[in-house]
Amino acid sequence: MSRLLQVGDPAPAKIINPEGTSPILLVCEHAGQGIPAALGDLGLTQDQRDAHIGWDIGAAAVTHLLSERLNATAILQHYSRLVIDCNRPPEAVDSVPEVSDGIKIPGNIALPNRRQRVEEIFEPFHAQVSGLLDSGRFSVAISVHSFTPVMQNVPRPWDIGFLYRKDADTPSRLAAYMQKTFPWMTIGHNQPYQVTGVSDWFVPVHGEARGLKHSLIEIRNDHISTEDGQAKWADILGDSLQHFLTEAST
Repeated sequence: MSRLLQVGDPAPAKIINPEGTSPILLVCEHAGQGIPAALGDLGLTQDQRDAHIGWDIGAAAVTHLLSERLNATAILQHYSRLVIDCNRPPEAVDSVPEVSDGIKIPGNIALPNRRQRVEEIFEPFHAQVSGLLDSGRFSVAISVHSFTPVMQNVPRPWDIGFLYRKDADTPSRLAAYMQKTFPWMTIGHNQPYQVTGVSDWFVPVHGEARGLKHSLIEIRNDHISTEDGQAKWADILGDSLQHFLTEAST
């Protein structure tokens, strides 16, 4: 079987600030909109690829800004979540979705190259995440995501959500500080969805399996669709994470 990624296709992972001194590793699984050249446009319009189904709007920009503010290493995944979702187990139904929020993905129907997507994008990205987390440099892992305000016609009113299972302490401390410091904020716990072992990867595999302090953080994407919003929320998260580190060290 020929390779999926060809000359000119970017690598799945990009590491920024590799020498960062923060004990926090930032991970952004849905940072990009990339599609391997061999897959064309997956049968989608540019507007569809630009929408929330194609990537986590604003998440990459917030991750970059957080990396600067915290002097933290970050790893971002280049390819669209429609090529393969790097926060889903490869065997999950929506790992390579045929339909997303009511939109059919023609390039994912009767898929002949699912295994290639796993082997050439999913596995190399997570191998690099694992290598960083196993280096001993990091005691906290934070995954940065964004979510759409309305999904399948259901409103999602939270400004930010913390997703977790076994490590409730980390997100609870972050949420408590945010609620006190930014009382206008509507914070969701395990919203806009709940983590499970069959539907999620970061929390069970990278966080829980290593016993690291961790949380997956979801920011409502209308808050971070502009540069001003991205800077505002990077400040909010940066301040909260720095307070968390200070509190944990005392």
